[in-house]
Amino acid sequence: MRIRATVAAVTGALALSALAVPAAQADDGRSWNGDYAFSAPTADPQEAKGAKSRMAAGLVEQQGDTKVVSVVANGGKPLVVGTKSKQKYTIAITASDDSGIADVSTILWIGSEFEGEDSFAFFQNEDRAGCKVVKANTSTCKLTVTLDPAFMINSDATYWRIGAAAIANDGDYIQNDLAAKVRVQRFSKLTVNASPEPVKKGKTITVTGKLTRANWETGTYKGYTKQAVKLQFKKKGATSYTTVKTVTTSSTGTLKTTVKASADGYWRYSFAGTPSTPAVSAKGDYLDVK
Repeated sequence: MRIRATVAAVTGALALSALAVPAAQADDGRSWNGDYAFSAPTADPQEAKGAKSRMAAGLVEQQGDTKVVSVVANGGKPLVVGTKSKQKYTIAITASDDSGIADVSTILWIGSEFEGEDSFAFFQNEDRAGCKVVKANTSTCKLTVTLDPAFMINSDATYWRIGAAAIANDGDYIQNDLAAKVRVQRFSKLTVNASPEPVKKGKTITVTGKLTRANWETGTYKGYTKQAVKLQFKKKGATSYTTVKTVTTSSTGTLKTTVKASADGYWRYSFAGTPSTPAVSAKGDYLDVK
C-alpha cells in the first residue's frame, strides 16, 4: 500500500491526513510507489523542522496564490539512458508566492493518466529541494531524478510528463502533474572501420560499421535497422568532416559501402538521430593512402 497525505491550510498551518491508496501498477506489470515529497512549513517554525508531508496526486490542485513559473529537465535536453547504468538528471522548478517558496517536489511519469493502468514513474532522490531566491517572492529549486534501465521498457523512449509541486512559506501550494514534458531516449552507439590499410591512391576501400541502441527489455545493444547514416571524410590537417554519401543500415544495424581512396584522412559514420534515439558519430578511423 502507498500511504499518501492530503494537504490543507487550517489556521495558518498544514493539516495532514493520511490516506491509504493502492500502489499503481502499469499494465506491463511494473508497479511503483511514491508521491510528491516536502519539508512542510507550519505555523510554528520549530514544529516545521524535519516535518514531512506528501500531497495527493491529481492533475492540478492549488490553494492560494502559489504558482509554478517553469519546469526544465536536464537543461532542456533529452534524458538518455543506456542498458546498465542508472542515469541521474536535474529538474529545475521555478515557483513564486507572495510569502516566498518553502520547498518544491517533482515526479517523472509516463502513461495516459497519472494513476492509470499504463502509468509508471520515477521519483526525486532528495528529501528537500535546493532553492535559490532569484527575485522577490520567486525561487528556482533543483532536484534530481534517477532513471534505472532495469525498470524501463523500449516503448518508454518517448515524452514523459514532469509533475511539479510547490509549497509556500504561508502554507499555500500548487501541484500540477502535467507541468512539463521531457523526451527520454535509448542510448546509441556507432562504429566504423575503413580497409584495407594502407591503400594506394585511387583504389577502392570498404567502410563498414554498425549502429546499435539500448534495448531496455534485454539489457543489451541491438542493431537499429533501416536508418540513414552519413559516411563522412576529413582530410588530414582539415578541421571538419564532409559528407560523402548516405548509407542505410541493414536488418541487423550493419553498414557497408565502398569508395575510392583519394587522400590520407579520417573516415566515420554519423547518425542524425530519431525521436527515440540520440544522434551519434563514430570516432574517425584514419586511413593511410600511399
